[in-house]
Amino acid sequence: MTNEKMKKRVMELLLVLAGNVLMSIGVGAFVIPEELMSGGATGLGLLAAHYFHIPVAVFLGGYNAIMFVVGALTLGKHFAVTTLISSFLFPFLLSQIQLVVTEPLTADPMLATVLGGLLIGAGIGLVIRAGSSTGGNDVPVLLLKKKLGIPLSVSMYGFDIVILLFQIPYSQLEKALYSIILIILYSMIADKASTMGKSRMQVRIISKEYQKITDAIKTQINRGVTLYHIAGGYTGEESCEVMTILTSRELNELSDLV
Repeated sequence: MTNEKMKKRVMELLLVLAGNVLMSIGVGAFVIPEELMSGGATGLGLLAAHYFHIPVAVFLGGYNAIMFVVGALTLGKHFAVTTLISSFLFPFLLSQIQLVVTEPLTADPMLATVLGGLLIGAGIGLVIRAGSSTGGNDVPVLLLKKKLGIPLSVSMYGFDIVILLFQIPYSQLEKALYSIILIILYSMIADKASTMGKSRMQVRIISKEYQKITDAIKTQINRGVTLYHIAGGYTGEESCEVMTILTSRELNELSDLV
């Protein structure tokens, strides 16, 4: 393995570790003490804790182990390798957090909701950014996609809604409303965290000075350029369109350059 690949693997491992730490703090320090509802495997753990008095961390450890085996058998070795750490690290870290945080850190449920959502969302985003998976309910969701062609977003929201419905009977209405905010918040943050710094935009430029613009983009912005032959619809005059891919931060620089 080359040094670059080794560095990449180490960085991915660090992102997975950091993501699991953030998720365990969010769930163990804010969601569970405040008795908020949640979707996914954590939501199933909360149901097990209420109805069967099984600690959330213990349930998640067993559930993730079963899902890990199912995923390895049906979704392949790559899935197994990328989810191995999260499947067992998260329940362990969560159990340690619960030993430390024995009562709510704040008396304000909205503050707990926001902090929990931010931490869980950032944690999920980092794990996804590393090209890994958080395990748990990812397995049935991916299986439905593979076997029945059901979109991931549809099955994910479907599972979360069902899990939330089972939690409503023993939850206060106010807690349920806070939980909706929690789920929306960590879903948004996870999406942002997983793509932050990676998003790119395609820019197309039509100008008679296409060659000068091409040379300037390559030398001053250090970006690749593709030229497309075009013809004016009215005049029929032939020219070239300049196409390049860059970050949002480089857009203003390109605009000034052009």
